[in-house]
Amino acid sequence: MFRYYFKLALRSFGRNKILTALMVLAIALGIGAAMTTLTVFKVLAGDPIPHKSERLFYVQLDPGTREGYKPGEEPEWQLTRFDAEELLRQKKAPRQAMMTGGGGLVDPRTDALKPFRVSMRYTSGDFFPMFDTPFLFGQGWSGAEDTNHARVAVIGKTLNDKLFQGANSIGKEVLVEGHALRIAGVLDAWSPKPKFYDLNTGKFDADEEVFVPFSTALDLKLGRNGSMNCFGREIVNDAQALNAPCAWIQYWVELDAAADASTFKAYLDNYSGQQLAAGRFERPANTRLRNVMEHLDYNNAVPGDVRLQMWLAFGFLLVCLVNTVGLLLAKFLRRSGEIGVRRALGASRREIFKQCLVEAGTIGLAGGLLGLLFALGGLWAVRQRPAEYAALAHLDGTMLLLTFALAIAASLLAGLLPAWRAMQVAPALQLKSQ
Repeated sequence: MFRYYFKLALRSFGRNKILTALMVLAIALGIGAAMTTLTVFKVLAGDPIPHKSERLFYVQLDPGTREGYKPGEEPEWQLTRFDAEELLRQKKAPRQAMMTGGGGLVDPRTDALKPFRVSMRYTSGDFFPMFDTPFLFGQGWSGAEDTNHARVAVIGKTLNDKLFQGANSIGKEVLVEGHALRIAGVLDAWSPKPKFYDLNTGKFDADEEVFVPFSTALDLKLGRNGSMNCFGREIVNDAQALNAPCAWIQYWVELDAAADASTFKAYLDNYSGQQLAAGRFERPANTRLRNVMEHLDYNNAVPGDVRLQMWLAFGFLLVCLVNTVGLLLAKFLRRSGEIGVRRALGASRREIFKQCLVEAGTIGLAGGLLGLLFALGGLWAVRQRPAEYAALAHLDGTMLLLTFALAIAASLLAGLLPAWRAMQVAPALQLKSQ
């Protein structure tokens, strides 16, 4: 019967072209607006490392001065070098990594290319297994190489293609800011968005192409990117010195299970208490330990205007559906005579209801096709904006299927009331009026 009802729906479109076109357009506009904003929201709000995001935690301590302290306030966003190195040394988590962003010039050592600037990351060896970075060749460096300030590096696939034409470059050297670094590993394509592990240098910044041990970066005085907050009472001559009262290092830990967070949090509180007793900290223990999604949510990885646009778009879709209900009701009731004849010939109310819903669903399918074009146009417009996330606005396979599913579901929902009214048509009255 579905094929028969589908043919009837197509014939009905031909008889009521303007009314049908208005319904298709109404659904298409609502679907196009909703899918454009929903796609952008999905890109920004998605879990960047779903298989372990509940076990990865961002660490915050409060080493600030007593002056201006308010109990319960948010502690420093980042750690001081002393605290980061001390937590790393104590190794109370299965994996832990200290890090900061940087940048510098790479010399290709060839006349065919001029020196060019790349983004870098200065970190510790656990960074790579902690964040499951995929390797094309080789691997990350060891903890011993961290301790020994080894002049090693991990480079990205793009840089490897540029310098070594994609060949295995393990053991070769890359010249960064005039310093030769031995290549220990080459990352495969890896670009988590948002860049959850360092929101400080930009949630959607370009990917880093060179990774260097933190200790080595300090030795070579490589350029650093990102914010720094110095809170001591004295003038700081070297903000990156071990004992400088300046917070500028991000610190992540990976625990065996999410339930271990309370134990590690107690360790951080105890560490803060020890530093207070030693005179380094002036404030009582005030620590934070947030997992990946909590960290993103707290730091507003999804801009407020994106959420608002999404809700407004779905509100517009609702308005479009209300209009579609009215148009469908007008269309079905205009065919009361035809429906009355079908009822008189033996069609049940249920069959009339099904016929009307198939017609509504067919309108939704047509609206989905046109709405897809509107969504693609909307996403193209988003990509022209200067927003940092604009380049990520693309429709993937999941969202493509969701476009049609939402269009058909919306049209069926809009068709419920008109279909119910149509099946209430009394055949005797319609035959008498004919």
